[in-house]
Amino acid sequence: MLHVALYEPEIPPNTGNIIRLCANTGYHLHLIEPLGFDIDDKKLRRAG
Repeated sequence: MLHVALYEPEIPPNTGNIIRLCANTGYHLHLIEPLGFDIDDKKLRRAG
């Protein structure tokens, strides 16, 4: 099992794309705070 960790991500669209990648491949994603955006950010939802 592969684990992906994002340390203090700042760009919502990139984070959303990585969330989608992990969801499709079964990888475990770890978001390490503080995030540079709100988790309900519109840009994040569009990308994810």
